[in-house]
Amino acid sequence: MAISYKPHVQYSDYMDLSEQIRFQSADGKIWFGEQRMLLLQVSAMANFRRELVNSLGIERAKGFFMRMGYQSGIKDAELARHLRPHCSELDIFLAGPQLHSLKGMVKVRPIQIDLDQESGNFYGELEWIDSFEVEICQTELGMMDEPACWSLLGYACAYTSSFMGREIIFRETHCRGRGDEKCLIVGKPAEEWEDAEAFQEYFRSDPIIEELYDLQSQLSSLRTSLEKQQGQYYGIGQSHAYKTVCQMIDKAATGKVSVLLLGETGVGKEVIARSVHLRSERAEQPFVAVNCAAIPLDLIEAELFGVEKGAYTGANQSRQGRFERANGGTIFLDEVIELSPRAQATLLRVLQEGEMERVGDARTRAVDVRVIAATNESLAEAVENGRFRADLYYRLNVFPVKIPPLRERLEDLPLLAEHFLKKFHGEYNKRTLGLSDKALELCLHYRWPGNIRELENVIERGVILTDNNESISQDSLFAVFPDNPESKYEERLNATGQLVDVKSTAAVDGDWATRIITEGISLEVLEQQLMYKAMDMAQQNVSQAARLLGLSRPALAYRLKKIDSSL
Repeated sequence: MAISYKPHVQYSDYMDLSEQIRFQSADGKIWFGEQRMLLLQVSAMANFRRELVNSLGIERAKGFFMRMGYQSGIKDAELARHLRPHCSELDIFLAGPQLHSLKGMVKVRPIQIDLDQESGNFYGELEWIDSFEVEICQTELGMMDEPACWSLLGYACAYTSSFMGREIIFRETHCRGRGDEKCLIVGKPAEEWEDAEAFQEYFRSDPIIEELYDLQSQLSSLRTSLEKQQGQYYGIGQSHAYKTVCQMIDKAATGKVSVLLLGETGVGKEVIARSVHLRSERAEQPFVAVNCAAIPLDLIEAELFGVEKGAYTGANQSRQGRFERANGGTIFLDEVIELSPRAQATLLRVLQEGEMERVGDARTRAVDVRVIAATNESLAEAVENGRFRADLYYRLNVFPVKIPPLRERLEDLPLLAEHFLKKFHGEYNKRTLGLSDKALELCLHYRWPGNIRELENVIERGVILTDNNESISQDSLFAVFPDNPESKYEERLNATGQLVDVKSTAAVDGDWATRIITEGISLEVLEQQLMYKAMDMAQQNVSQAARLLGLSRPALAYRLKKIDSSL
């Protein structure tokens, strides 16, 4: 259904938007919904803009700021849809201009808006009042020859395009930054602009940047190729704890020493084991991974060391074990603590003598296999309890490496999350906007008992539940929302624009009924005070006050008239 904006009708209040602002002053963080925000001086942005113009020239600087505004517009369109799901198309759309005003960028006065999401028709005319970019021109750059509200324009294009589900282009037809009396913008579908293709170039990366990216890509490709040749793949991580592990592996990888990987489940022990193999001189030979806990005890010897035909019921033919298949290369024994006593004895002989026998065979076979073992339990305690051979433990424990859990290398989490996002975007053929700032904040304060494997599962769930071109929210990540022991003191803006404690406000709000009854406030007085307060907040606009109270305009008007007649 086509909807048109009427200039004489005041559009919705900002309460649902301003309530999204949260201040974590003690932590130096400001939140708007799930987006992390900044309070930044206009003068600092002015200096930044001047330097970009001087360094890149006006056209390239303009493209940079338009792309910056474009990214902000995409995020705000997503927020508007979530905050006003049951409102009219017009009220949802007007959240964009309201957000521009709420963020202190510009006051927006709609002049004409015609929109119909179903058909894709759109036409808009709006006036920008007191644009911060005009102020920047007046203080830093002087009068421009062309319109100057670059980031605001990029925002309008992105917000409206996302809202309409098709490309909408806004152009600034008048701008105070170039000497016009006012700033006016006009928006309509891209195909209705004759110079649309030229204008769209501003939203594409600058040629210099593209060239730089090409060079970086080539360099990255060469480095990756070199790393593969040298066998230096260690997974993903730049934290000090993870780099320390990689440095230890470097020292052991080129030799023949057995390696014992220690760490909780899900920390990536197999990734490290493959790294050892790739870094060694055996990189071109087989790498065989075995989960000892997944093999029944009565079959583990046959699986590891092979079996001869007729060795036991069901052994209809001779076959190699995992050690023979790994000959010349590396075998990774995950959960080595689960080996049976007989398997432990055979493994000890392989480590000491380099030879083994298949189950049911009298022939000794030489094998050249590097053993990398892993466990999430203490082998030393297993030795004390009689579960594990002491002599085998000492053979495996020549070069132990403790892999840190994810909670001890949280600075690597954004890199890991990005890796899994790319993986699942491909698997599910969709493209999200990644984790929201608030979702990432939650991840960085969660303890991750399942480590990297749990993170992978959480990211997969988020991708599944999130639509294309939407940010992955906190609720999409966890089926059961985890307690956040790191939750901090938060403040928000109240109706008068003052900062108040969220928790104390919530406590008061939650017990308001008890307070009213205890203080002897009658229902009649309460209703009267609520209506007067709503009228004050709406600046005596009955329609807007009615929306604040959840009433129709006639219902509120009747109640106000009834109160006045009784006075």
